[in-house]
Order: sequence, then C-alpha cells, then structure tokens
Amino acid sequence: MLYTRKGDNGTTKTFGCDQRISKSSAIAEALGSMDEINSFLGLVKVKAANLKVAFTLATGEIKLAETIDRIQQDLFIIQAELAGADKTIVEEKVKWLEEIIDGIEKMLPPIKTFFVSGGTELASLCDIARTIARRAERRVVGVAEEQKSFAEISAPESAPIKTLSAQTLAYLNRLSSVLYAFARASNHVAGITEEAPRYE
Repeated sequence: MLYTRKGDNGTTKTFGCDQRISKSSAIAEALGSMDEINSFLGLVKVKAANLKVAFTLATGEIKLAETIDRIQQDLFIIQAELAGADKTIVEEKVKWLEEIIDGIEKMLPPIKTFFVSGGTELASLCDIARTIARRAERRVVGVAEEQKSFAEISAPESAPIKTLSAQTLAYLNRLSSVLYAFARASNHVAGITEEAPRYE
C-alpha cells in the first residue's frame, strides 16, 4: 500500500530506530531535502538525455545524463546514512566530483562576477538544482551539528552516537559546485554568453 496511516499524527521513523520522531525534526527535514534534490535531478537527467548533452574534458567525454544518474545513486547512500544505515560516501566519490568540476572549469572563461540565471532551459534547471542542493546541504549540516552536540554531552558509558562522515559533508558541498559547473557548461556549449548582474 502507498499509505500506512502511521504518520497521520505528524511522526515518522528512521532506519533501525523503533522510536517515532516528528516530521518537523532536523533529521526529517534533512531527509526530505535530500529527497527533493534527488527528485529534481531526475528532471535534469531526462532533459540532458533528450538533448544528448555531453562535455568534452581533458580527461575525456562525460555524458551529462549518465553523470547525473551516478550522482543520484550517491545521494541514496547519503540518504541511507542519514536514516541510520551502515552506509557512507567514500572519499573517491568526492574526488570524482572534483575532477569533473576542475575539468569543466578548464573549458570555460574564468569567473569574474556573479551570473544571472538563464540561457538554455537545461542551464536554468541545473541552476535551480544547485540552489536545492545548497538547501539540502544546510539541512544535513544541521543534523551533523546536532549529532556532535549529543555526542559531546553523552555519558562516557553510553553507546557512541553515530555521526555523519566528513566525506558525506564534503560530497554535498561539491554537489552544488558541480551543478553550477553544469549550468555554465550548458550555456557555453550552446554559445550563450553569461549575463552579469547590473546592480542598477
């Protein structure tokens, strides 16, 4: 069934935890934000696949739809870790995003100012995804800060409190950067000049 009625009182459960928590709690907000960015990336992926968008980097060609799909798979690992599962992002995945960002930066004009979102539809979608990713990162950082506080005040004899890995936080920080790179690259390959804010 698509509904259980168990959450009608505004509570939910996470992996391996019998205690129900508020749907407005930090962990629920973080999980919801992760779900939101992952879902929106599905739209970006479909658009990129329809357009057959690929970027030629010094290390080789990357197909945007396939790259987005791989990112979505990584985000499920983060969602699982947030929910309490024994999963975590490995450092190689962070480095993979960094390699893409570095490769795209080499094919683009240097950044000298902020840019007004727009240009192609795909670039605009990537830019929206970037802002959603930033919000998800803020929510996850909130959970990490709560976990750290609980760990610091817990009694020495109590069971250690599971905390989010440094790689997870680094991956989410790189995520918005790679989406910004995708937005810029999408306009660049389409021959569209970036528009700077006029502040008038």
